[in-house]
Amino acid sequence: MGSTMYETSEYQKRFFTPTTCTQQIDSLGNVLYGAGSDLIKSELGAYGEKFFGSSSDYVQSNGHWMRTADLAGGEFSFKPPIYDINAPDLYIPMMAFGTYLVLAGYFLGITTKFSPEALGVQFTTGLLCWLLQILLLEATLHSLGSGEVPLLDMVAYGGYIFVAASVILIARIIWDYSFHLITFFECFCMGIFLIKTMKRILIAEVRSFEKHSTKRNYILLFIALSQIPLLFWLGNVGVGAK
Repeated sequence: MGSTMYETSEYQKRFFTPTTCTQQIDSLGNVLYGAGSDLIKSELGAYGEKFFGSSSDYVQSNGHWMRTADLAGGEFSFKPPIYDINAPDLYIPMMAFGTYLVLAGYFLGITTKFSPEALGVQFTTGLLCWLLQILLLEATLHSLGSGEVPLLDMVAYGGYIFVAASVILIARIIWDYSFHLITFFECFCMGIFLIKTMKRILIAEVRSFEKHSTKRNYILLFIALSQIPLLFWLGNVGVGAK
């Protein structure tokens, strides 16, 4: 028995030394890293580079609202966000959505209403508002005429509402009584953003639409006003939570 224990000990020293374990872990990590990199480049590269590629010039720019055209390959298209400061990207909406959830959790905590279920409700509320915003934009384009705006463009534009929702929650955390004032201000800002977007960017991508200015103005006004219930819904964190 002593001989067996000695052989087992020698086996462990030989095959389970820190150097050997480290080499095995590094080897496994390199394999997983290579597989993940290949997956991103091959399967997700086309969408990731187009909708998540961004730059500091894109984030910091303002004042110019027209998309940059790209005639590569003889086909008309628009350049991705890294080359076009007005191209829709999913980076800002996704980061804003994550920030909204973090702020919602913090607000629930300081109001002693935090629970996994309450945070789950806010997550579901955020997704529903995002979906409603996308459907609203799609319905607007449909009412103006048949268009060929990519779905991920609509997802990106619809997700910018979480930037305004995050500002509202920050205001509530600092001073809860500013909720209504800040919400109406953010509704105004979000409405202006969507009106400019629909008029100068999205409609430019629609090849055929009904050019009735009165109808178009009413629809754009409806889009702006629809931000009021959506942002109040997103800003009412913890309603009904115990």
